[in-house]
Amino acid sequence: MDIGLLSAFLGGVLALLSPCAALLMPAFFASTVGAGPRLLAHGAVFYAGLLLVLVPLGIGAGAIGALFVTHREVIVVSASVLLVLLGLVQLLGFGFDPSRLLPGAANLQERATTATGWAKTLLLGAASGVAGFCAGPILGAVLTLAATRGDMVSAAGLLAVYGAGMVAPLLLIAALWSRLGTRGRRLLRGRAFTVFGRQWHSTSVVTGLVLIAVGVLFWTTNGLVTAPELLPLDAQAWLQERSAVLANPVVDILAILVLASVVLILWTRRRRRDRSTAGVHRVGS
Repeated sequence: MDIGLLSAFLGGVLALLSPCAALLMPAFFASTVGAGPRLLAHGAVFYAGLLLVLVPLGIGAGAIGALFVTHREVIVVSASVLLVLLGLVQLLGFGFDPSRLLPGAANLQERATTATGWAKTLLLGAASGVAGFCAGPILGAVLTLAATRGDMVSAAGLLAVYGAGMVAPLLLIAALWSRLGTRGRRLLRGRAFTVFGRQWHSTSVVTGLVLIAVGVLFWTTNGLVTAPELLPLDAQAWLQERSAVLANPVVDILAILVLASVVLILWTRRRRRDRSTAGVHRVGS
């Protein structure tokens, strides 16, 4: 497993939980979208909006990195220093809004607030990909990692993984919103604390330390080339052998049938619930 991909996914999670964004989008999804298949559908549309912005940024970062691919030592040193600096900025609670550097970003955010329905979800995803004072250093760090890939396709994939890291906790929190309660939501927001007369935020500190650790790891492993595998080679070989069994038309057909059955069951339950709710309203009136 690629440590760079894991770092990008974790960066997306931390970007969603950053002090500027924590619980804003989950609250929107929980209050306007609901749960079940509808929530998953809106999550997919939100992710599509993220990809519309993040993938081109990844391609651009990969193209820039490709220009300097022959100067690997300089790239490794520069990226390591930049990652550590971005980590310090995040740890200290500073930040910047990347959307200010992109033309049309302000108009996109305005349209996201005025749109409704599926369009609102798509535009909200596109705007959330680059907006956020607190998440600016995180996106900058992921773009730095993308540039070091020296390949536009893998760089775009890294930004897609970053977006997936934002969507996964978003859907989970939205689905569990009503069960979280006040205490659970407070925990997700993190907490502010004071050290040496300065106010810090737990999420920013954790995120900053992660970025610094990635920067140090990037330096000590020659750009993650000599980084240890997260899964032993024996385990990877075992998984590849087992996954080969899935490359079978019969398995594909069964998977499609199971998925269709699950969707049909969920749809049927939703219809019954809607009918029972309508019946209660008629009796009450």
